[in-house]
Amino acid sequence: MKIIAATKNKNKLREFGQILQGFEIISQEEAGVDIDVEETGTTFEENSMLKAKAIFDATGIAAIADDSGLCVDALDGTPGVFSARYGGEGYDDAGRVGLLLENMKSVPDEKRGARFVCAITLVDKNGIITARGECGGKIAYAPRGENGFGYDPVFFVEQFGKTMAEISPEEKNQISHRGKALEIFSKKLENKEYK
Repeated sequence: MKIIAATKNKNKLREFGQILQGFEIISQEEAGVDIDVEETGTTFEENSMLKAKAIFDATGIAAIADDSGLCVDALDGTPGVFSARYGGEGYDDAGRVGLLLENMKSVPDEKRGARFVCAITLVDKNGIITARGECGGKIAYAPRGENGFGYDPVFFVEQFGKTMAEISPEEKNQISHRGKALEIFSKKLENKEYK
């Protein structure tokens, strides 16, 4: 089955390909579409749906989208759906991580809980399949590790005693929010659990 990944994020595209083996995952560029969908939803699920539907409507080919982010307990779930836009214009991954650490500087260890959340949506001619995955952890005091992207260098996974950026891609795919959501999604697709 050919599926267009409704993302321009090469890291997400790579993870889709690694986890969804048995499917032909192609980029928007390979499909000949260049669509930027404004993320106007208030939930990860709403934003994921907006992206998948826009690509499917434009191409008629099955489209999969994810919307994911970091929810920090001490910051009332912030940055949440605004994770990729945290801090506003001009911030890159390192800038957003720096801002997060600045906002967490007075938060004690026992209150540094956080979770990554991922909502996956597939839209195709048969309907819609959705899945959600979460991965719990804590916010570290400084970035560590070279793997991963986004907030991975400051997301401490107690199971490994390391940040998400210090574990291997294979380990990350087994425990990550995206890995969990894609595993649930794969089962729903196999069982044709469309809405």
